[in-house]
Amino acid sequence: MRDERNAMIHLSARLRRWLEAIPSTVLAVPLRPAVATVFWNSGMTKLANWDTAVALFADEYRLPLLPPELAADMAASIELSAPVLLVLGLLTRPAAAVLLGMTAVIEIFVYPQAWPTRSAGSLTRFSNDQRRADPMPGIRAFDLIRRGLSSVP
Repeated sequence: MRDERNAMIHLSARLRRWLEAIPSTVLAVPLRPAVATVFWNSGMTKLANWDTAVALFADEYRLPLLPPELAADMAASIELSAPVLLVLGLLTRPAAAVLLGMTAVIEIFVYPQAWPTRSAGSLTRFSNDQRRADPMPGIRAFDLIRRGLSSVP
């Protein structure tokens, strides 16, 4: 049992070193279009039937302090402009911050009961006094668990 655990720990450490060797740009290139597609499709859906989009903001979303027409305009503008910036690699941090802010508004005001199912993708970890997101929070969490298990006799 102990040998199996040590083998698993060794394997996870090797996998972690291999994944950390991958440059973040290699990960960002395919992830930008993936994230952009979600928001772009949402914006195109709003444009396809504007009356329904405004009705959703009036009846279901009910954002505080914003009239439904203005909220729908803002959402469609963000969903159609920020993804283009992400895909082209222009102003990616501001574009991502705007999309993260929009996601936060949705999580807080529109569907607050559903945050556990959708907010995991928005989690980031800042380390080493650098303002960069940790590309592998799951690997880091596994490492913490591994350290805890390795100290168990």
